[in-house]
Amino acid sequence: MMASFFDQFASPSFAGVPLIAIALATPLALFPSASSKWLTNRLGTLQGWFLKQYTGQLLSPLSQEAHKWALLYGSLIVFLLGLNMLGLLPYTFTPTTQLSLNMGLAVPFWLATVIIGLRNRPTHALGHLLPEGTPTPLIPMLIIIETISLFIRPIALGVRLTANLTAGHLLIQLIATAVFVLFPVMTTVSLLTLVVLLLLTVLEVAVAMIQAYVFVLLLSLYLQENV
Repeated sequence: MMASFFDQFASPSFAGVPLIAIALATPLALFPSASSKWLTNRLGTLQGWFLKQYTGQLLSPLSQEAHKWALLYGSLIVFLLGLNMLGLLPYTFTPTTQLSLNMGLAVPFWLATVIIGLRNRPTHALGHLLPEGTPTPLIPMLIIIETISLFIRPIALGVRLTANLTAGHLLIQLIATAVFVLFPVMTTVSLLTLVVLLLLTVLEVAVAMIQAYVFVLLLSLYLQENV
């Protein structure tokens, strides 16, 4: 019984063919496409307002050189929002609960910021490995520690997104199972549990949005250190 709780995180397949590509492409079809009309609909206006506010808040502390990443980061957060919110619908699959997918997003974006820093400002980029004023006996140890922390960054990005979404989905499924089990026996307790389930679902919607924002925000902070 316990193993069935994790079936929702298995990659969907049909006739032995993985459907992960369709799951990744589905959120893109839900967003309105560009139109040649003077006036857009309410959904397009809301989407444009959200992207404008988000990019303005995200890139305002960054230098002018980093503003060229606005389109890429804006597309990334819309993509992650779609994937995270898709998993809250019934009979759906959340691709971002797969660590391999999250690492596939985190590692290239993190590596791009590191390569940009080493190419454009090598002295400044390498200076992060050794804080100024470090005592001479501590220099080798600090360099090793800072190097390890540098390579842990993409792992932390991927694991954070995976763990938060996986824990929320598991908790929702556990409480939903308790509602169905308790309903014939203790109806009042089951209804109270249902209220908790609804509140938890609202919280999970907030978590899905916040985790997508935090993922891109941390990438922008890594970019800020290297431009």
